[in-house]
Amino acid sequence: MALLTALFAFLYHLPQVYKWLLKPYYIASLFMSVAFLLIRKTPGICEHLSTQREDGNSCDFDWREVEILMFLSAIVMMKNRRAITIEQHLGNIILFCKVANVILFFRLDIRLGLLYLTLCIVSLMTCKPPIYMGPEYIKYFSDKTIDDELEKDNRVTWIVEFFANWSPECQSFASVYADLSLKYNCAGLKFGKVDIGRYSEVAKKYRVSTSPLSKQLPSLVLFQGGKEIMRRPQVDKKGRAVSWAFTEENIIREFNLNELYQKSKKLGKTKGEKFERPSESVFAPVPEEEEPEAETITAMDTESKKDK
Repeated sequence: MALLTALFAFLYHLPQVYKWLLKPYYIASLFMSVAFLLIRKTPGICEHLSTQREDGNSCDFDWREVEILMFLSAIVMMKNRRAITIEQHLGNIILFCKVANVILFFRLDIRLGLLYLTLCIVSLMTCKPPIYMGPEYIKYFSDKTIDDELEKDNRVTWIVEFFANWSPECQSFASVYADLSLKYNCAGLKFGKVDIGRYSEVAKKYRVSTSPLSKQLPSLVLFQGGKEIMRRPQVDKKGRAVSWAFTEENIIREFNLNELYQKSKKLGKTKGEKFERPSESVFAPVPEEEEPEAETITAMDTESKKDK
């Protein structure tokens, strides 16, 4: 039953997978991931390669190459246990396939290894991973606007993502964060993003490290009244992030989004009432009957004083 569920889920998302795979980044990455396999198995090319097989068959893997490939598959399986989205799964597979290809090509021939490494660098500079361009209710901050927006209204709760465009983890998390903004954004609960890879002063002020070793990207911070309430991932004394999975379920549970959303909707209603009051008072109110009587009484008093 579990296999059938996984199969149906894959078939349901198959059109979306095709769209991703047809992008230039994934086409180039797929070719780079299977480059050694193609060279080792292609007739007319594999005959000119060296081999350590006892039978001298240069068109098949030797025992050392099989060990490297088995070790690669084990690492990919371990890394994909924490993967959230399909982009993360594909990213892990592509990354470790390229690393294995570098090792295999250098072991086969140092010239092929240098050529493959050069192609990897060129593809990294020219074909960047696609950026999420779907619907979202997210406000993008700069170093000049973030403080003003967070402190503008003390009743508004902000969830801000500190990210960097070069981070694969941030790129994979973009679709998850966008879905959360579509579900929970309202007048009293808003979502924001700031690129600390571009605004380094913001990273220093809010104590988010951009170093890949710190593993603090992305970081989600909850602000209420302009003050930080909580953040994920948490940071230990050494400045390293505590391991935490950025799944939609974890974020909803840790940030208590369902309760926050219900409270924040009430703020939207009160704002709507306050917005309607000025429209009702545009026309001058009709004077009450008691006010003219008061005026006549005061007028009679002043006349009596004059007579005296």
